[in-house]
Amino acid sequence: MSVIEKAAKRLEQLRRAGVEPDAFPAQNASRGGTLNAVEAPLVRVNPRSQEAVASISSPGNAKEPTVAPVSFELNLLKLATDGFVTPDIPRSRLADEFRIIKRPLIANASGKSATPIKNGNLIMVTSAMPGEGKTFSAVNLAMSIAMELDQTVLLVDADVARPSIPHTLGLPTGKGLLDALQSKSFDLDKACIRTNIEKLTILTSGTPHARAAELLASDAMDRLLDDIMARHPDRIVIFDSPPLLVTTEARELATHMGQIVFVVQAESTLQADVKKALATIESCPIKMIVLNQARTTAQGGYGYGYGY
Repeated sequence: MSVIEKAAKRLEQLRRAGVEPDAFPAQNASRGGTLNAVEAPLVRVNPRSQEAVASISSPGNAKEPTVAPVSFELNLLKLATDGFVTPDIPRSRLADEFRIIKRPLIANASGKSATPIKNGNLIMVTSAMPGEGKTFSAVNLAMSIAMELDQTVLLVDADVARPSIPHTLGLPTGKGLLDALQSKSFDLDKACIRTNIEKLTILTSGTPHARAAELLASDAMDRLLDDIMARHPDRIVIFDSPPLLVTTEARELATHMGQIVFVVQAESTLQADVKKALATIESCPIKMIVLNQARTTAQGGYGYGYGY
C-alpha cells in the first residue's frame, strides 16, 4: 500500500470517529512530493463525538513517546560462577548463609517481630570503608529474598558516586534514582528494570548529579519512598549505599531506613572504623552486622555471621 493510500485510509478512519480533517497545506500539495508522516494535517474533533481521538501534531509540538518498562535477562550461570546466590541453585552453603541473614530482616519488614519497626521494609546495606563486600551482600540478599514465596524485592543502586550494580549484574545504564529525585513527573515504574527473576526488580542510580547528597536528604526522597511504599506496600526495598566513612550520602540515606545491614570484612576492617561508622547511623532502629569473608571453622561454621 502506498503512502497516499495509507493516508487516505487514515482519513477515512478519522471521519468515522467523528473527526473532520483540515485541508492539506497548499505548500505540501504544490511540491508534488511524497507526504511524510510529519506533514499530515492537523485534525479538529467534532464536538458531537464522544470518543477520545488522538490528534496528529507537527514536529515542533510532538510529545515525547511513552517509554515501556525495561526488561533484562540476567546471566544466572555467570552470576553463580561469580559466587552469587541464584534461584536455579537454591541449595548451597552461601544460599544457606543468606537464609540466616534474611530471616530476621523479613520478620521486621512484615511486622512479625516483637516490636513494630517503622519503614521496616526499607533496608540499607553499607560498610565503613570501600572493598568490604557491601554490593556483594546487597545483591545476594536481594536474590535470596526474591526466592521467597510471599515476597518481592526492589534492589536500588544508591551508591550514586560509584555505582556498582550495573557492572556486577551486566545491566544497561540509564535513568534511575537521581532522575526520580529531580522530577516530580518522573515515572519510577518505567525506570525500574524487570528481570528474569520474577520477584526481583532493579533501579539503577541514574544520571550523576553534583549535589547527590542533597538530593538524598531532600523532601523529594521522602516523597519517592512514600510513593514506592504506596505502590507496593508488601515489597522489600534494598539500598546498596556508599560506605559510611567515605561520603555523606549514606548517612543521609540512613535517616530514611528502618533496617541497616552493616558489612564488616573479617580480619581487615579496623575496630575503630566500625565504631565510628556505627555512630553515624545511631538513629536507625535496627542494625545488623554481617561478617564477610570469615574463615570456616573446623566444625563447619558459616562464613557469614549476623547479630544485632
